[in-house]
Amino acid sequence: MPLVWDSEADVVVVGFGGAGACAALEAARAGASVVAVDRFTGGGATAMSGGIVYAGGGTSVQRAAGVTDTVDEMLAYLRQEVGDVVSPGLLEEFCRSSASMVDWLAEAGVPFDSSVCPYKTSYPSNRYYLYYSGSENAWPFRSVATPAPRGHRVHGRGTSGRVMYAALASAAHDAGVHVVRQTTATKLIIEGGRVVGVECRTHRSRLHRFLHRYATKPGLYLPAFARRLYRGIAALEASKGRVVRIRARRGVILAAGGFVNNRDMVRANAPAFRGGLPLGTQGDDGSGIQLGTSAGGVTDRMSTMSAWRFLTPPSALIRGILVDRSGARFVDESSYGAAIGERLVLERGGRAWLLVDEAILRDARRQVRTETLWFQRLSAHYLLRVARVRGATVEEVAAKAGIDPEGLAATVEKYGDGEDAFGKHPDLVAPMTGPYALIDCSFGPRLGYPCPTLTLGGLKVDEGTGQVRGADGAGIPGLYAAGRNAVGICSNSYVSGLSLADCVFSGRRAGRFAAGEVSSEMI
Repeated sequence: MPLVWDSEADVVVVGFGGAGACAALEAARAGASVVAVDRFTGGGATAMSGGIVYAGGGTSVQRAAGVTDTVDEMLAYLRQEVGDVVSPGLLEEFCRSSASMVDWLAEAGVPFDSSVCPYKTSYPSNRYYLYYSGSENAWPFRSVATPAPRGHRVHGRGTSGRVMYAALASAAHDAGVHVVRQTTATKLIIEGGRVVGVECRTHRSRLHRFLHRYATKPGLYLPAFARRLYRGIAALEASKGRVVRIRARRGVILAAGGFVNNRDMVRANAPAFRGGLPLGTQGDDGSGIQLGTSAGGVTDRMSTMSAWRFLTPPSALIRGILVDRSGARFVDESSYGAAIGERLVLERGGRAWLLVDEAILRDARRQVRTETLWFQRLSAHYLLRVARVRGATVEEVAAKAGIDPEGLAATVEKYGDGEDAFGKHPDLVAPMTGPYALIDCSFGPRLGYPCPTLTLGGLKVDEGTGQVRGADGAGIPGLYAAGRNAVGICSNSYVSGLSLADCVFSGRRAGRFAAGEVSSEMI
């Protein structure tokens, strides 16, 4: 008996966040009819993100800001961050297309601004929208590439990912994309070795939308609360949902986010990162990746996670010394927060303290008002007032914090005495004088100073098309993946904006090629 389809389109996109919206928009502009399904109301992690797009090589925004940057300098820096997770050719293509990507986003209605942030920060205040979002000024990166600000923050107050998503969703709608919300893809339909459609369960009640809204925010900051709401969402879908089947005449694109909110998958793949603040919606449960593996797709880099242990803002704090239990330094404190977090979790057992003196504390307190947004202000006050111990001498403050006094004393004696052992910029290095404070920067589930985490691995895809690869290395007919459902540019090492940039890059790639694919029955 032939399968009954409830609807059909040339391309079906699973997940309508940043990557899904870009894939759908590109496929529609290529002439395909497109249906996008989203478990909730759209947006995914993109809509709740900071809206940072990592781009360079002389973008229109950089030029307007008077910033000099070249493709070669961007490529030299990213080679250090990206490693071998993608081929050299793909990384070069990403860098060379970076400026045109910003233009493509702007043409789709995504607003940018050329005001350059003058200080090091994890995320700029509402006065600035172009900044050094990675480790460009840290050692050894500045020795191989001329630093340039490449973090393009979408123009909007607060965290502006919602502005980026709204523009992309509107552009996709104008291009004819049909978005089916509150609809969960549960199964890929395969005929003759080819993915030909998606089976979904749809549940469009107000209660479903209500629970999702609060599971996203404030649920982002209260994971246990979000999980309780999510269980209610899952129960509604299981008991009240209606099964629908959508045929994909040309291809299915998986763009349903990572797996940071699937505790079993995190425990199995990256157990050291448990205890961080999951950065994503409850839809980032690995379901898109699991759909891909159910069709024969293989995964890679599943153990790679990013943990953000930012020391800024306020920017004065990067003049401090970050030490472990033995009192030894282990990183250039001006490094990007994910670089610090990775070494903290994987090499130092998650425990670290920042040593500062009274001059640094005084400057940091003064900067809180001007350098922070509300959520950063909470963390800054926590660090400067709650998570610290004080002492007149190095030995006294070390004893109070429970770290080795002799080790810390030796570290302090060497700090600022000639060339820095970790290559920290000379402008940020100076001898310290008492009294001292040690600020607890350890990894763990603290509400006052959370450590956001996200997953970076996913399905292996063909670099030219985004087609999901099977165990034999061949592409699975009719199946593509993008964003955090796929291994991509950011799957080795994360810097702010690199995931969203990869969502745009990989989403557009999958959309173009899925729209152009022709199945055997269409010939």
